[in-house]
Amino acid sequence: MEAGLSFTEFSYQLVQGFDYYWLYQHKNCKLQMGGSDQWGNILTGTELIRRKANGDAYALTTPLIKKADGTKFGKTEQGNIWLDRKKTSPYKFYQYWLNASDEDAINFIKIFTTKQKDEIDELIAEHRQAMHLRRLQSELAKEITTRVHSPADFEVVAKASAILFGNSVTEDLESLDEETLLSVLEGVPQSAISKSAFAALLNVTDLLSEATGGTIFPSKGEARKMIQGGGVSINKAKVSDPTARPAFKLLHGRFLLAQKGKRNYFLIEVKD
Repeated sequence: MEAGLSFTEFSYQLVQGFDYYWLYQHKNCKLQMGGSDQWGNILTGTELIRRKANGDAYALTTPLIKKADGTKFGKTEQGNIWLDRKKTSPYKFYQYWLNASDEDAINFIKIFTTKQKDEIDELIAEHRQAMHLRRLQSELAKEITTRVHSPADFEVVAKASAILFGNSVTEDLESLDEETLLSVLEGVPQSAISKSAFAALLNVTDLLSEATGGTIFPSKGEARKMIQGGGVSINKAKVSDPTARPAFKLLHGRFLLAQKGKRNYFLIEVKD
């Protein structure tokens, strides 16, 4: 079945060409850059400038950057990232590069970093010898996050990553600002409890079984058994006494992070 041509596709080249003409007229723009798939669109602009303004304008395109799955690297693709931290937080930005496939990481480190060829070749060789360590992705994520955001932002997001995926302590968790904390815990099951209800809880077993709605522990018995077995942490600190009162310091005055085992997290918000 043949697909039709949408109005957007039909008019796109004309609109982009006029955009270049407007920039030439009002902003003295004489060079438009883009991916190789934009060559025809940009040439439309240079031709419009030549005909309407009797002026000279230029086009410069580069080969498209593609990912291992064949899709292009760009803002029109699903799962894209932005340089603006309001659209993509530094933590998500860092995680994007850290989670790149091995094939993409080999390509990206040549394009997006300022490392010399010898250093890149050495990193790739080390990576291929121990791919499970993801050395290439780590170097890629570190350099790009530092350049786009800042060294301080990199330190924060690297610490944040260790909270969920590595070893960390309460102090690490408390050092995260609220924006980063919530960004790290996006997708983690959450519930809310009033301050009065929180104060009325008799012990940590009640907190884990009732305040979480049974999401982590379906019953008090299971919660109690897990605590006694050393498999429960609150704000990255081990809980050993199932009868202890839940007198934990709230993160940013309103959050508790419960952890069951190594990978199961739950965020409890204590509201007014």
